[in-house]
Amino acid sequence: MRLLVVGGGGREHALCWTFRRENPDADLYCAPGNPGTAQIAHNLPMAADDLDRIADAADAYGIDLTVIGPEVPLARGLADRLRAEGRAVFGPSAAAAQIEASKAFAKEVMAAAGVPTASSRTFTALEPALAWVGRHPEPLVVKASGLAAGKGAVVCSDRREAAIAVREMLGQGAFGEAGRTVVIESFLEGEEVSVFAITDGRDVVLLPAAQDHKRLLEGDEGPNTGGMGAYSPVALATPALLERAQREILEPTLEEMRRRECRFSGVLYAGLMVDRSGSPSVVEFNCRFGDPETQVVLPLVSSGLTDCLWQVARGVAPTSVVSASSEHAVTTVLAAEGYPDAPKKGAAITIPDALPAGVTVFHAGTALDGDGVLRVNGGRVLTVTAVGPSLEEARALSRSTGESIGFEGKVFRRDIGWREAARSTAG
Repeated sequence: MRLLVVGGGGREHALCWTFRRENPDADLYCAPGNPGTAQIAHNLPMAADDLDRIADAADAYGIDLTVIGPEVPLARGLADRLRAEGRAVFGPSAAAAQIEASKAFAKEVMAAAGVPTASSRTFTALEPALAWVGRHPEPLVVKASGLAAGKGAVVCSDRREAAIAVREMLGQGAFGEAGRTVVIESFLEGEEVSVFAITDGRDVVLLPAAQDHKRLLEGDEGPNTGGMGAYSPVALATPALLERAQREILEPTLEEMRRRECRFSGVLYAGLMVDRSGSPSVVEFNCRFGDPETQVVLPLVSSGLTDCLWQVARGVAPTSVVSASSEHAVTTVLAAEGYPDAPKKGAAITIPDALPAGVTVFHAGTALDGDGVLRVNGGRVLTVTAVGPSLEEARALSRSTGESIGFEGKVFRRDIGWREAARSTAG
């Protein structure tokens, strides 16, 4: 089998790692990949959103299955392009990818489908948005409607903060085109859970749930990021909760997408907020695997992911994957100094030659210089995933390995999984 993974981050390294583990003899390619994927796949030097070159590469290498990692090439129609050429692709069409690429569209879909989510209003002009905010003293969330690399949501404790966020997006052009439309919604209280549904547009296979840590600093302080770490499984995500999420959120959303003639085929990522009563509401939908959640979920998948994605890519109902029911995984993101606003690149990276058993380091913002030295080349540099028999063992192993990796200005959180740890201690 010839597989192509599109993308060059930690998520794509984790996908390549899983495909290689399940298919040791496969011809595996990654475009563009990174120094980590280069160890297990053939990197192809082309941008993930260069549709022409990706399509040409799929043809030149006789690719059987293409798996698209990032949201940008999906929103730009890469899956449509490859399908039009008769290729099996895992990833939604550009129309279906609007579930992430336009938060305004996602809100319309949820309203039509009766899916629980925060009440909201959508604005394209500054003054009406400010007037609406002025009438709402309660905590609000101001979101750029378009793609903003996971950093386009601003949680505001009062209308003063909300007005500042609105001015930055609609008045000052923060987030560029992505922020020309904003969604302002009520702040949802509770605890977040990330749910991943592999789907052909009708049938659903759930992967282990995870919990991301969006804030830069320990104790959930600092600015929002693309994610500073995650853990799985999540005790809050009980079988009953996941069944309810599938029945009340995933299936109605997929049905509404079919009704709109933009059937969603791929992985639908539902970011849920679970309130004190145990009821889930949608914070956001994504049209692809999460990052860093992929790096923590896939090491818990024992087998079956390749077959599942292959079935969906061919329009067949997906079969279940096998997960390690007794293990826990924690991933810690190592970020560059200045992340998320202005990450500094160029620092040399040192990784121990021998990693502890159960630990995998996934590359993201890394590059080799002309002398073969591994250097920082992005905001989120590495993700350190540890799998162990307990949450505490996985936490400690991920944290200690992260500490053993060196580069100047390294930023990381030592408290990934703190809510789950507190729950275990209290219980």
